[in-house]
Amino acid sequence: MRRVVVVGASAAGLATAAALRQQGFGGLITMIGDEPHLPYDRPPLSKQFLTGQWDAERLLLRPESDLKAMNLDLRLGVSATAVDRTARTVTLAHGGTVPYDALVIATGVRPRLLPGGHGRGGVHVLRTREDALALRDRLGNGRRLVIIGGGFLGTEVAAAARQRGADVTVVESGAEPLARIIGRAAGRFITGIHRDRGVRILTGLKAETFDTADGAVTGVRLDDGRILPADDVLVAVGSVPNTDWLRGSGLDIDDGLLCDAHGRCAPGIHAAGDVARWFNPLFGRAIRVEHRTSASEQGIAVARDLLTPATPQPAAPVPYFWTDQYEVKVQSHGYLPGHEESAVLDGDLAEGRALIGYRRGRHLTGVLAIGMPVKDVRPWRAAVARRTEWAAATSAPTPAR
Repeated sequence: MRRVVVVGASAAGLATAAALRQQGFGGLITMIGDEPHLPYDRPPLSKQFLTGQWDAERLLLRPESDLKAMNLDLRLGVSATAVDRTARTVTLAHGGTVPYDALVIATGVRPRLLPGGHGRGGVHVLRTREDALALRDRLGNGRRLVIIGGGFLGTEVAAAARQRGADVTVVESGAEPLARIIGRAAGRFITGIHRDRGVRILTGLKAETFDTADGAVTGVRLDDGRILPADDVLVAVGSVPNTDWLRGSGLDIDDGLLCDAHGRCAPGIHAAGDVARWFNPLFGRAIRVEHRTSASEQGIAVARDLLTPATPQPAAPVPYFWTDQYEVKVQSHGYLPGHEESAVLDGDLAEGRALIGYRRGRHLTGVLAIGMPVKDVRPWRAAVARRTEWAAATSAPTPAR
């Protein structure tokens, strides 16, 4: 293996390249990224960068000097458009090709759009640095922001926008923001945090159309007939894996690139990060996790597998994410979507400090901590990794109803 090509210049791709170098790979590493910037961190875009606390330099995953020391062949500002698995080449948007001995796909995701909104003035998505800057420049005292979607991105932006003095309304189709993932009890708590700070949260409703004037948005029409006046609208209704460029490649694509427990999706091809749906032995299923730490962990695991294919080590990481909702930190270890039951294991949501456990089958598959120190939560990561029996984890729990 003399040349590794990494398509995707963000957390997963850079983690792969860095781990290859750290583990002694001296061959050529070509990294292809469709953005012109050096690899940067995305989670702060909806938090510190959007509020103006961080500048662009602070977003960088590694300083430029580190990247030079890694001796990468960086191809930034150009998209990959196809893979020829027989010829072992990646085709670039300008028509050139790049040969590979091993290919790592880390192309991430893109925001899901709503009909009628794309290209309208004042209608935003948030994935790139430019997206965040465009929205940040529009936020200020009295500016009316409607956020469609009450997931992590939507609620983080709501908090950041309120800190900048904007008038914020969140439209959520579910019963509570985040309820599909963290359950209704925790969702109600998050709702209360935002309402206490002046955010209007409308649940059980969908945005149907945008009202516009002179090509710019003026309001959002809901399915109950209401019209929400808006100077700006953020569409935060989920994401789509960036796999369109792989059509015709023969790779197994189903809500991302389907990979085994080593990140392999075909001979000579691995995938990592938001675009990858890895089989995780810990949960007994293939899961696609859009978390920053998972992207880095998968990139490191891919590098290890590339360099030691004769001694494969299946990766079974415990997914981790965190979010800031004003001054409240929310942390999670494990896999929460699709849980069958939840229970408060420690603390009390009414007091703003609680740890909630989640069950699928007979085991503890995840925990969510609200307002708790990191050191108090960390042992629960091990409990998830041990596949602790639910009965043992919930001795005398307080039900989360």
